[in-house]
Amino acid sequence: MLLAGCTSLTDLKTDVSERLFGPEPKNPPMDLVDFQQSAIATVVWHASIGKAEAYDFTPAQDKSAIFAASADGQIVRLDAVNGQQVWRISAGEKLSGGVGAGENLVLVGTPKGMVLAFDQNGKALWKSRISSEVLSAPKISGGVVVVRSGDSRIFGLDAADGKRKWVYERATPALSLRSPAGVALDGGAAYVGFAGGKLVALKTDDGKVLWETAIAQPKGSTEIERIADITSLPVVDGRMIYAVAFQGKVAGVDRASGRVLWNRDISSYTGMGAENGRVFVTQSSGSIYALDYNGGKTYWRQGGLLNRQSSAPLPMRSYVAVGDLEGYVHFMSREDGAFAARIKTDSSAIMAQLQDIGNSTLLAQTRSGGLYAISVK
Repeated sequence: MLLAGCTSLTDLKTDVSERLFGPEPKNPPMDLVDFQQSAIATVVWHASIGKAEAYDFTPAQDKSAIFAASADGQIVRLDAVNGQQVWRISAGEKLSGGVGAGENLVLVGTPKGMVLAFDQNGKALWKSRISSEVLSAPKISGGVVVVRSGDSRIFGLDAADGKRKWVYERATPALSLRSPAGVALDGGAAYVGFAGGKLVALKTDDGKVLWETAIAQPKGSTEIERIADITSLPVVDGRMIYAVAFQGKVAGVDRASGRVLWNRDISSYTGMGAENGRVFVTQSSGSIYALDYNGGKTYWRQGGLLNRQSSAPLPMRSYVAVGDLEGYVHFMSREDGAFAARIKTDSSAIMAQLQDIGNSTLLAQTRSGGLYAISVK
């Protein structure tokens, strides 16, 4: 059974429990505590994109352009420096995944399993149908668009016309989570996490399997206890790739061989980030961990965001940023995890993936449709 209807990645745990066992009282989000700010967070610019509804969207940067999309079919190009709108178009149908950008393409997906390609002036180029809804951003590399369908098939499409070049599919467990986790592309390979804790590397040009490894092993006496799905993007950092499973482990994997070099018992369903020898993970309950990239030992743990449905961490040199369910973006010291700055957006939940756009500035897209460029100094 594929569990459908989750409003966002951050609702997965509650959604699974309620569907199988009935509703339970939710743990309230932890109250925010006051702290002495050591940095200043500022909204550089703000744009209105459109509501996300039941889907997760991620803005994309390509050089000086920012692209963002909403569930009602709006696609927007903005100037990365000042947020000024360059163009806004309607895709002509509802959207459920995006945005991917690169090689002069802007890519989005629909609930009906269509991948839509536009050029970066907003002109429609092609449509391609895959097997089911598109819940994540299509990615492009070397003339191939790689996209994941809601039934966990991975498709390689020709960037010139959208024709199918290859498809990868695998058996899934009896119970798995509906997830907007997409694909991570780097060095001619696509890295994809699957239900059952499997991480797979595929060649982007032909879809052939380079390696497969287990990040987590399902365990327990019930189907829900045995869920160990990778529900977030793998993170590529140098010779390593990192992945984390819900109700499973976080692991460091050698990119060349697929060999797991270390793992830790940390569960996550929103994801992780990595930079300069450290791995940052948002644990399922909301704690943020900083781990050593070489062995997984804990540098620090920030427990001040429990049950706040924190986004995946975004490392930004001296700071690590996460968003939460009330529209706050929190900045923590990279060295010890202490809160350094905090800023509020529009009071709706921040999407699971923040984006670094350079110059100590990130992009945060909210569920209500706001797009915020936020700097920290």
